[in-house]
Amino acid sequence: MQTAISSGNIDVVLNNAGHGLFGPLEAVSEEQVLRQINTNLLGPLKVIQAFIPYFREKKGGLFINTTSMAGLTGFPLSSVYNSTKWALEGLSECLSIELAMFGIGVKTVSPDATKTSLFTSADTVAHPLYDGVIKKVLGRIQQTGEPIDIAKVIFEAATDGRDQLRYPAGGAAKQIYARRPEIGPEASRIETTKWFLNL
Repeated sequence: MQTAISSGNIDVVLNNAGHGLFGPLEAVSEEQVLRQINTNLLGPLKVIQAFIPYFREKKGGLFINTTSMAGLTGFPLSSVYNSTKWALEGLSECLSIELAMFGIGVKTVSPDATKTSLFTSADTVAHPLYDGVIKKVLGRIQQTGEPIDIAKVIFEAATDGRDQLRYPAGGAAKQIYARRPEIGPEASRIETTKWFLNL
């Protein structure tokens, strides 16, 4: 992809756009899946592609990709959303290695459930067999994170000069990020199932 960047001196590119898709996988449409992938993965990917030549010529620069704690672990009824966030985490990790030879950094900021319009503007899908589960899961999600706190973590990632890839943002995200490697992914999966579904 060849795109000319001529907007002055740019040091940091932040990919922050996101869209939600919530509901059982068997009920989501292809159109909804593609919208999710286009916004959460292909959008950031194309922005990064456009800026790599600029940063390479400049011999430095930083990409920050806003992912989610949904990119660090699994949750029910958000499989497509989580998949895009896991993919963005994977893309970011690979690029942090690939672009290091040019002095270009890549970081991710992974917020917890923040007080934004994510859930009210999301595509939500219903299915009669999941009605009780949907109500139970949504009742478990508390949007407690403050946008200003996420902004502070983004600013930290942009300015701290550290060779660090992941920045969990918000109390729940930090707990999940610490808990999963502590107990392992299998135990984390079982623990999450019990917490959301009481199984």
